[in-house]
Amino acid sequence: MAKPAGKIAATPNAGVAHYEQPLSERMRTLLRLEFLYNPMLENSEQDDDWATRATISTLLEILAILSRGDVRSEVLNELDHQISALGRFQSHTGVDGGRLGNLMHNLSTSREEISSIGTGYLQSLKDSHFLNAIKHRSAIPGGTCEFDLPEYSHWLRQPIGRRQTDMTNWIQAIRPLCDGVSEVLWLIRESAQPKERHASNGMFQHNMQKDANCRLLRVSLQKGSDLFPEISGSQHRFTIRFLEWSAVGQRATQTASDVPFQLSIC
Repeated sequence: MAKPAGKIAATPNAGVAHYEQPLSERMRTLLRLEFLYNPMLENSEQDDDWATRATISTLLEILAILSRGDVRSEVLNELDHQISALGRFQSHTGVDGGRLGNLMHNLSTSREEISSIGTGYLQSLKDSHFLNAIKHRSAIPGGTCEFDLPEYSHWLRQPIGRRQTDMTNWIQAIRPLCDGVSEVLWLIRESAQPKERHASNGMFQHNMQKDANCRLLRVSLQKGSDLFPEISGSQHRFTIRFLEWSAVGQRATQTASDVPFQLSIC
């Protein structure tokens, strides 16, 4: 199993669209963090006022998620689980020891970084009067406009280098944890090979094995399809319905056709 260079992500396939469904509350949290974190980093690099606004808005959303429950401990536990699981492959024949060693080293490094930030890693963000003012006004539609937050408007007019310095300082507080989330999700996705499946009349149901430790479902369809999956269920049983989509003014309906697709139970 090779770790892709740069940002960790599932191996892309230009002709395939992936749809994911978390099967636990922990996975829901991790996927939401990933959903917010990657575009936040991309927006923070753009010299555009609205991209900077998007960065701050997303940062505040991430802060809200991380402030609920002990996400840090959950990510540490997940990293421990992955390190332990990979360690069992060290004595197996046919395993690329170099790649496995690099992967375990990266996970261990990520774990050390998350441990080192301590339980108070969010305090600097919570204590920021600047961010708190934006957070408070963001609850009001249009509440961050110039006459509501003149200081924010003035900061947005600063050179991009100054804004990026401030954004980097804020993002640095959550970067170790969010990078760890990316590592964990990449491993979970890579832990299962996609299998060809068919949904009869647009419906597919599956019962999990009792000892299965499934956390994520991935349904893959060819891009350009008029179908999309609606997934419901739990770690014990799930159902996939394939719906036909035509336009936003019409409600999607379940297809009556048999649908070939790929399913990964991670």
